[in-house]
Amino acid sequence: MTHHPTVQPSTASLHTHLDAALDGAARAWLDQALAEAASHRHRHRHHERDRRLDQTQTQTQTQTQAQAQAQAQGQGQDQDKGQGHGEGQGQEQGHGTQSPLHSWELRFAEAGRRCGPEYADAARLLLLHAAGADPATLTGIYAQGNAAERRAVLHALPHLVPGPQALQLVEDALRTNDTRLVAAAVGPYAAEHLDPHNWRHAVLKCLFTGVSVDAVAGLAERARADAELARMLVDYANERTAAGRPIPEDLHRVLALTTLLALPTAPSASSAIPSPPSAPSTGEES
Repeated sequence: MTHHPTVQPSTASLHTHLDAALDGAARAWLDQALAEAASHRHRHRHHERDRRLDQTQTQTQTQTQAQAQAQAQGQGQDQDKGQGHGEGQGQEQGHGTQSPLHSWELRFAEAGRRCGPEYADAARLLLLHAAGADPATLTGIYAQGNAAERRAVLHALPHLVPGPQALQLVEDALRTNDTRLVAAAVGPYAAEHLDPHNWRHAVLKCLFTGVSVDAVAGLAERARADAELARMLVDYANERTAAGRPIPEDLHRVLALTTLLALPTAPSASSAIPSPPSAPSTGEES
């Protein structure tokens, strides 16, 4: 199969992997779904171009009408106001209209059934990429989707959104207790765009929910010499100890990263929390 030359290398590799892994029916379904997504992207580009032209023409007409109305003072003023009010009512009625889902968005929802749960995330990422989904489209799909579909959107963010415009999706996932969403939310997109305060709380969210910190992209780089993160970890560990609850092993791992570049005269943060209990001795020492 010939891949589109503008596909990112990681996405192209993913497509190649799916071509080899899926059976004939699933592969045919995916090819059709990707073709529909690419067609939507092409139509959307032309629509945006036409929309800009229409917008420019509308602005010009509006300015011309405003100038004409400014000259029509006096007896015709009340009539002009009444016409303007009627136009405003028509516009308000139009705002309530919702567009139906596009065919490729319906395909996105059925990817799990067509490709199997083990390949659904990859198929959905390819669909989003082929459709050129922008932050507004991703937000809509995320809002309407189930947990599996939301996870796929989160995984797609670093491939589709170069800036922080989709951070609200990461923040929403981190407010849940769904470990699948939390793990997806702390990927490369969060590593690049979450501010220090929210990123530290994302790390703690992993500890709270039992998500392995291995899921946190860029953990070593961002945690290194982070004194505030170290303080938060020590506080959390002390709270757990006071409540008679065990300290997650991952906490010690992250805490060690925060002190890698600490000054020699600085107190060791790891000494502020109790170490994990050692296994009972089985020797003959008295």
